[in-house]
Amino acid sequence: MNTQHLPEELRLVPIDRIEVLNPRERSSRVFDEIVKNIRTIGLKKPICVTPRTDPLGRQGYLLVCGEGRLNAFRALGESEIPALVVDVSEEDAFIMSLAENIARRQHRPLELLTGIRQLQDKGYTTKVIADKTGLATSYVQAILGLLRQGEERLLVAVESGSIPLNAALTIAGAGDDNKAVQAALQEAYENGTLRGRQLLMARRVIGKRERCGKSMGRPGATKRTEVSAQGLVRTYQNEVKRQAAVVRKAEFAQQRLLLIVGAFRQLMLDENFVNLLRAESLATMPKYLAERVWPVGV
Repeated sequence: MNTQHLPEELRLVPIDRIEVLNPRERSSRVFDEIVKNIRTIGLKKPICVTPRTDPLGRQGYLLVCGEGRLNAFRALGESEIPALVVDVSEEDAFIMSLAENIARRQHRPLELLTGIRQLQDKGYTTKVIADKTGLATSYVQAILGLLRQGEERLLVAVESGSIPLNAALTIAGAGDDNKAVQAALQEAYENGTLRGRQLLMARRVIGKRERCGKSMGRPGATKRTEVSAQGLVRTYQNEVKRQAAVVRKAEFAQQRLLLIVGAFRQLMLDENFVNLLRAESLATMPKYLAERVWPVGV
């Protein structure tokens, strides 16, 4: 990015002359908080814009960063906003805007990933994107690879910290074959890549990926799919497989429960073990377990 710009200048800029270069979505709660803060204590940090001439030859501006503050001023009925004016190209303005998005503590993962893809679409190499955004080259390369495969669900899970990047790459490498995906998940568990909460999150993401597809979709977008006999049969078969898997898990759990109950029943017949429990003030057991160890009538 070219850093030889004209000196920055702070001035009041007409809000209706500012064009948002890289619009983002914000939750109403976050936006209301911004409006409340500005109404109460004023604008603590000016927005950043770069000058442009509109089609009518009038002085206009492109917003570099500060969309939330700009919209808050507009909501408060203001006609002007304090802005730091810098002279940069549209391309550099976009990169500055993306860099601010990366630096935000609560950025939206899909926005960051879309920004990286837009930089690639502009012709930037992986190394250049890494240099301009401050991200590791290997990270950018992996992200772009997942983007090319349309793995938005895995990408968002990675960027939000739900699952590690190398685990997402392993899952994506398994393709759409459910058995291969499950094998990849098992491999990630065995080599320590996925454990505990991250393993549960990975299973959840994989489930959504299988049911709803790799793409997250867009707010307000509707996807129409044609219903065919073949599609209905495939959906039925998938549901049968899912139900069969649930039955297998239930049978396995039942077998383990019977094994535990049998072992506990044998222990409770051992007087030494019972005396030990009494010495440790553990002479009673939950009703649910007691009813299975000593069924009524036995």
